[in-house]
Amino acid sequence: MIRTGKKFSKPEMSRVINGDTVISDAEPEKEEKIRLDVMMANIYKSYNRSTLQKFIKNGFVKVDGETVLKPNLKFKDGVKIDLNVPETMKNADVKPEVIFEDENVLVLNKPAGLLSMAKGEYCPEKTLEDFGLLVHRLDRDTSGVVILAKNPETQTMLRRQFQDRKAHKTYFAVLTGVPKLKEARLDLPIARDLKRPTTFRVDPRGKESETFYKVLKFDDKHALVELKPTSGRTHQLRVHMKYLEHPILGDTVYGEEKADRLFLHAGKLEITLPGGDRRTFESPLPKEFMDVF
Repeated sequence: MIRTGKKFSKPEMSRVINGDTVISDAEPEKEEKIRLDVMMANIYKSYNRSTLQKFIKNGFVKVDGETVLKPNLKFKDGVKIDLNVPETMKNADVKPEVIFEDENVLVLNKPAGLLSMAKGEYCPEKTLEDFGLLVHRLDRDTSGVVILAKNPETQTMLRRQFQDRKAHKTYFAVLTGVPKLKEARLDLPIARDLKRPTTFRVDPRGKESETFYKVLKFDDKHALVELKPTSGRTHQLRVHMKYLEHPILGDTVYGEEKADRLFLHAGKLEITLPGGDRRTFESPLPKEFMDVF
């Protein structure tokens, strides 16, 4: 008696057994997803990728009708991307007080919160550069005297004075706590903090940095100080005060005590104008500085 092989109910399995079909271990190919900022860089070629990332984070981009805020989200090719960059700036009505103006310079009383210069190709807010040519910078949250040039020749002349330390600046700050010495010279080199690359710290291998300070008023919690830097390192005054263990009130980077603003104000600027006229420009101390006491 000859036995026949078992009859299979599924023809495809029968073909496999007979060697007519090969089973593949590979999974069906999935459609590749692409980062949103990469997709946009291929569509909006007039903007660089960094600028497009800012657009996304500011809520200017919709994917299939939904606002997306993260540049690294991935989507399948073929989704509908809409970019809507507002024409008006969020602080378009900002008009800093004019301290002095002539045919070559514009001296302003910068309010706290105003950027000195645009960051990247697109900046959704007004900056000091919207009023003139930038000569020197103040941190966004620092208020006070700032000088702008009206032509490239004046800009070069004024910048050279800052580089050669011939422009003299006086700041006022409210500190957390009271320094032991009521008046002192700080000769503390500053370098970038590699653990937090956007910040700085006192470092013996850093660049020479010098600040003179003097306590003008104090109580048991705060001190109003006059600060005179002879060098112009980034965050110099904030880093030096932190090193004293008396950071500037409201400093969200180097301090801990919260406040409505950074209590740092550029009160005076002494500089020579085109034509040889040596001038000192002043900005009064903001009312909130004295309200602390």
